[in-house]
Amino acid sequence: MNICFVNSTNKWGGVKSWTLDVARGLADRGHDILIVGRPGPFIDKARETGLDALGLSFGPDFNPLRIFGFLKLFKTLRIDLVVVNVGKDMRCAGIAAKMLGIPVVHRVGLAGDMLNTYKVRILHKWIQPRILVPCEQIKKGLLQELTYLDRSEITVILTGKEPAGTAPTTINVPLRFISTSQLNADKGHKDILLALRDLKDQGLHFEYHVVGTGRIEAELKRLATGLELDDRVVWHGFQKDVRSFLRRADVFLLPSRREGLPNTLLEAMAEGLVCLARNVGGVEDCWPQGEAPLLLAEQATRDDFARAMSGMLAMPQENLLTLKTNFWTHAASNSLHRMTDRMEDFFHVSVLGNIAFRKDNTDVTQENNL
Repeated sequence: MNICFVNSTNKWGGVKSWTLDVARGLADRGHDILIVGRPGPFIDKARETGLDALGLSFGPDFNPLRIFGFLKLFKTLRIDLVVVNVGKDMRCAGIAAKMLGIPVVHRVGLAGDMLNTYKVRILHKWIQPRILVPCEQIKKGLLQELTYLDRSEITVILTGKEPAGTAPTTINVPLRFISTSQLNADKGHKDILLALRDLKDQGLHFEYHVVGTGRIEAELKRLATGLELDDRVVWHGFQKDVRSFLRRADVFLLPSRREGLPNTLLEAMAEGLVCLARNVGGVEDCWPQGEAPLLLAEQATRDDFARAMSGMLAMPQENLLTLKTNFWTHAASNSLHRMTDRMEDFFHVSVLGNIAFRKDNTDVTQENNL
């Protein structure tokens, strides 16, 4: 297959991480892949991983020059399939693909990413893309909010991450907490900082590493200073290799109030971190059943996080290692290799209609009809 992934967003989010994972996995199996996005970290990272990537500006919606550019690109490269992310992608690359009769897959990261507007409805009806989501919760949200959609249009394939090669063997002293989400208000970093202040007041020792940037970065840094946490919090900013920071930590914190199926959480599990999170979005879909106490209620407060983190700080190292191993083992059950199997089958069979592609009778798209 010749597949073009198009993502016009400015910020780095979970869909970009997913795109590079899927694209690399498919390229390793002999498929021709092109990544198209704005110049910057996304395109740079794609090239660093050995993928063909094109950086360009997108301009306004329905930009005729950009649509013509995609028409020429798709024809020249004989693209078989176009995968888009947000509405702007659909209103340029999606239109070009439709004009050439190329199937389109719309990968939706959150139910709220598709608005119920006249423009969205008309374009969806004309292009008729297959919608791909990473968890059942997003599928339910789309069907509830966008009543014109049919269940058969939406496919669920759980996102997978390749686990670290070996189970975790060490615990840092002091214990090292980490968050790798964007620094936006809905990600809940303020709750963690307030909880950490409580832990410091109790005389407990720890480190908190924050990877990422976002709209409230300066505000969070001021809050940390005001809470006298500058000696405990390390700000790493944007990092291309997030997993290298994860594997040096012990406990991953996800206090988000709104999520789809967060790549950050999946990466942390794959590196064998103990995870502590709010039960929002599709988090429960990927959570190990035996670690339910660490999945806090959606309305969990800073005090709830403080109690859970205090418990970890008091826990013997061998118990923490057992928890880390449990999360790592669970991640291995939904590896990147397994997700790539499902994606390859979905693209060939469900989108392109190539029934002959099936290599065996294994049901590798069992989520499709959830």
